[in-house]
Amino acid sequence: MPKMVWLLVIGMLVNTTGNSFLWPLNTIYLNEHLGQSLSVAGLVLMANAAAGVVGNLLGGYLFDKIGGYKTIMVGIVITIIGLALLTIWHGWPHYVYFLTLIGFSGGIVFPSMYAMVGIVWPEGGRRGFNAIYLAQNVGVAFGPVLAGLVATLSFDYIFSANLIMYIVFFFIAFSYASIKVEESYAATTMLSEGGKLKDRTNLYALCILGIGFMIAWLVYSQWTTTISSYTQTLDIPLTQYSLLWTVNGLIIVLGQPLIKPIVKRLEDNFKAQLLIGLAFFVASFLVVSYAGTFKMFLMAMIIISFGEMFIFPVVPTIASMLAPKGKDGFFQGIVNSFSTLGKMLGPFIGGVLADSYGMHITFIILTIVMVAAIVPFVLYNLPLRRKKARELAVEKSSDN
Repeated sequence: MPKMVWLLVIGMLVNTTGNSFLWPLNTIYLNEHLGQSLSVAGLVLMANAAAGVVGNLLGGYLFDKIGGYKTIMVGIVITIIGLALLTIWHGWPHYVYFLTLIGFSGGIVFPSMYAMVGIVWPEGGRRGFNAIYLAQNVGVAFGPVLAGLVATLSFDYIFSANLIMYIVFFFIAFSYASIKVEESYAATTMLSEGGKLKDRTNLYALCILGIGFMIAWLVYSQWTTTISSYTQTLDIPLTQYSLLWTVNGLIIVLGQPLIKPIVKRLEDNFKAQLLIGLAFFVASFLVVSYAGTFKMFLMAMIIISFGEMFIFPVVPTIASMLAPKGKDGFFQGIVNSFSTLGKMLGPFIGGVLADSYGMHITFIILTIVMVAAIVPFVLYNLPLRRKKARELAVEKSSDN
């Protein structure tokens, strides 16, 4: 990989490690330490994710307008301010305010990271996005287990640790100024390209794909919300729950050689990769719906880890391929917004279902919802096929 991609990978590693100190424990903290119900906890995380949607769209817009480096720095500075305030005030309702601010600023950062990879290493295809994805999961492997250990001392230290990691990320991000592609890329920003998309076919395809991505994240987010609280009711220690995320990260990193032959065989068949990943997701939640011991949750986590290896790197890869010149940030912002919408709706829907029907029924319903993602995953390129058919029809009529 080019040196510039390595810089982005390192930054994403530190960023995710810091984030993973907090997000797996949010529901537990809201439920057990702040005395809020799962439904209320879902609403709080919904506000965090809603702010992330706005941040994603703004981040994508700013990337195309002022470049990736400046956009990332804006997001990091706002996040550091939010984390500093959260470290000082993390009671109710201050927790809601600052968590929402952090959701917004974090949303600004992510589209730029992905868009920069696509621009810096366009010939890398899926590999560049997979490298970023792997960096995220190395952070996920180490962050939660450290968070679990810190939380056993005091939950207050979690906020300080998260702040320290983001300060480190701030200094790493200075190196992104050396990515010279920003200067040449600035000439093809939204301003010089005319701002509006003349042909929205690719955007429609991206939105259809995004619906499937949103559903996948809606269900996947249960692991950090309803499932995390459910494990506590089963007297599974917090350290063991945190260990699930360490296993998730390790499986994703160490499991790459296992899926490489399949990915190579299906390199250009993105639909097949998406459907294979979705099958793993469904199987995982079928196991979760009957889980009562740590071993069963561990089995379910291993299964879903293989599923996300197929889905999560592929979607931003498709977004990069669909993006017209000068719209890379915008398209990555759109696709990140769909994933954030899933994270927004997931905690609330899961919390309401859990409070109303219990965990077993909740997981069965969500499994059925996840199966529905087959439709957008299969049909996302329908606008592209229709466009091609129209073009062929025009060519035939002109030839006659």
